[in-house]
Amino acid sequence: MTQEIGGFAALELHPNIVAAVVATGYEEPSAIQQQSIPIILAGHDMIGQAQTGTGKTAAFALPILHRIDPSKREPQALILAPTRELALQVATAFETYAKQMPGVTVVAVYGGAPMGPQLKAIRNGAQIVVATPGRLCDHLRRDEKVLATVNHLVLDEADEMLKLGFMDDLEVIFKAMPESRQTVLFSATLPQSIRAIAERHLKDPKHVKIQSKTQTVTAIEQAHLLVHADQKTAAVLSLLEVEDFDALIMFVRTKQATLDLASALEAKGYKAAALNGDIAQNQRERVIDSLKDGRLDIVVATDVAARGLDVPRITHVFNVDMPYDPESYVHRIGRTGRAGREGRALLLVTPRERRMLQVIERVTGQRVAEVRLPDAQAVLDARIKKLTNSLSPLVADAEATHGDLLDRLTADIGCSPRALAAALLRKATNGQALNLAAIEKERPLVPNSAPRGDRPERSGDRPDRGDRERRAPMPLAEGRARCRTALGARDGIAAKNLLGAILNEGGLAREAIGRIQVRDSFSLVELPEDGLEKLLAKLKDTRVAGKQLKLRRYRED
Repeated sequence: MTQEIGGFAALELHPNIVAAVVATGYEEPSAIQQQSIPIILAGHDMIGQAQTGTGKTAAFALPILHRIDPSKREPQALILAPTRELALQVATAFETYAKQMPGVTVVAVYGGAPMGPQLKAIRNGAQIVVATPGRLCDHLRRDEKVLATVNHLVLDEADEMLKLGFMDDLEVIFKAMPESRQTVLFSATLPQSIRAIAERHLKDPKHVKIQSKTQTVTAIEQAHLLVHADQKTAAVLSLLEVEDFDALIMFVRTKQATLDLASALEAKGYKAAALNGDIAQNQRERVIDSLKDGRLDIVVATDVAARGLDVPRITHVFNVDMPYDPESYVHRIGRTGRAGREGRALLLVTPRERRMLQVIERVTGQRVAEVRLPDAQAVLDARIKKLTNSLSPLVADAEATHGDLLDRLTADIGCSPRALAAALLRKATNGQALNLAAIEKERPLVPNSAPRGDRPERSGDRPDRGDRERRAPMPLAEGRARCRTALGARDGIAAKNLLGAILNEGGLAREAIGRIQVRDSFSLVELPEDGLEKLLAKLKDTRVAGKQLKLRRYRED
């Protein structure tokens, strides 16, 4: 533990911040943290080029928290993120690192949620505001002084912000802030549009560039399951019915969650125990020894408690709660598949966590395939198989040892041997459902697997999808060509997303792009006829909302 504290303490961060970081399980600062934290602490503007998954959130969150004055009940730091999912993720990270800093509050500001509570939290003195540009501009229209006291600005994933069409919103936000602020910009890539922002709005910025190391976990079979947050325990219990495991470790984020989930598993008859930072070392050793020798089959643990855990029996890892970063994910699933053995890792993903799943896939260089909850038939088959396996060894000599007792019981009760056998089975299964209809009622609800994206709220009547798909394109202006992409509203795409991506990657002026029509399953964009093929070639690898744009000339036959 001393080594862990020393690593971050060497960066001269406030001791309470260091303690909170250690409590999350981080041992040493990552490369981006080692280089960025001293620069931000010194008050310099900075451009950081780093991929998501390198620890960049802590790289700006920790020094900003160090510089926050808890006694001042006013916004002091603004972090801009391209999507609501990232905004929530960053806000959660700030709250985690600020746990031992009384008086510091964080507010997440994003579309799709009521504006009133967000603005009230800002006016009540939340020192840290994490926002998407569009929703923040909505607040500025209500109160243009809302950012007047902010002296630290972070643009997280600036290249994604421009791809999503937030350039105009960013300019509005820059104007609403004090010129004396510190500005930090993080971006995976540095196209000319990002460099132009830096030239206009950053003062003599320091540059930090980190190459992301690709991590591989090829020996482990990985899969993910979409689930609502309040259905996680039910989903875990359903998965355990059909997964053929020897020993299993489940990861959750909080100490209380280890206790709650372990208790739920024990109630269902599983040999399970919790493992968290509050458990004494001698008890922790007993839990691990029990897992090794088979007295326990399941351990529910936090990241900190499971560090160094090496139990050859572990065949499965369940990530019940999403890890904070890809490094933690790799560490977690590394508890299985050890010494050349096979291993299986399952990740439960809530709708708001889809983006982190994409980050994990990108950093590890591997796809985490989607699986579905077992259906009622699979659960029924698994329960009957388990019952069959438990009864088979007892059948061989049962009639010889208990035949006379069977005859007496059927006579005393006045029932058939079949009725008595059924009653004994009911008792043996403790009332467990063993028919399809009853099992179907037990199954948790699962979300739709299609991502919603960060769509704006809609108002008014929505036309039938078929009508919208059949609408004829608008008349084409002279000198323009119409192009088509298979991305549409169902992919979470809005016109501003397409506009931002084409401006950012195509190098066009705004007036060069004509009308953009977004339909459910595709979109149409008007581009200059002159030089169209070169432009399309330039846009070939462009991605919007995580998907390839694949823009093609639209033939109107």
